[in-house]
Amino acid sequence: MQPIIHRLQSVRERIHIAESKFHRAPGSVQLLAVSKTRDAGEIAEAFAAGQGLFGESYLQEALQKRQHLTHLDIEWHFIGRVQSNKTRSIAENFDWVHSVDSAKQLQRLNDQRPPSLPPLKVCLQVKIDREETKGGAALGELSSLLELDGRLHRVEVRGLMTLPAPSGTFEGQRLPFRRLVEIRDRLATPKQPLSTLSMGMSDDLEAAIAEGATIVRIGTAIFGPRNPVADRG
Repeated sequence: MQPIIHRLQSVRERIHIAESKFHRAPGSVQLLAVSKTRDAGEIAEAFAAGQGLFGESYLQEALQKRQHLTHLDIEWHFIGRVQSNKTRSIAENFDWVHSVDSAKQLQRLNDQRPPSLPPLKVCLQVKIDREETKGGAALGELSSLLELDGRLHRVEVRGLMTLPAPSGTFEGQRLPFRRLVEIRDRLATPKQPLSTLSMGMSDDLEAAIAEGATIVRIGTAIFGPRNPVADRG
């Protein structure tokens, strides 16, 4: 298996090529390395290769890795399901949360964010498909979530995220991302521009970039295949 630095270079080249092909500004797409189930050594290796943004889904596992990596200036993103009994730890230890889909989650993250830290950056997860196994707010719930965000001070909704069902064609991959952009365009205001679109993974990052992704969440293409695991908390 190739070293992480080489796989990172390959992913960055894919992003650069897609930006050029689909007339995106160079550097307009950020790479979030999905490091769930990976150990602290692998994260440190990727950081040494210039990767600064890392996404985690399993809270206790992430907190353990953070303890080993406090000497590194990492921007930590929580991308897993937000459970009510874990919002305090998420609010205290992460810079971004990509998976907020309810008013209760948003309110708790706001209330539990330490005043000593900058506001927690949030993406609202939108349910584009009807897959019951995936979280996400329904389209009719988004306006009220944005209205609530306007009254809060310790969280900032920066944009939207989605996890669409896989598709076997490039155009099929693009469609749900296009829908998310259309939803964003309907909801955005000067006060809440929703400029962040967190969408696209290892198999469909080009389709996501074609439709306007600003953050792509890449795990396998950077770290290689991973073994399925149960929720580690």
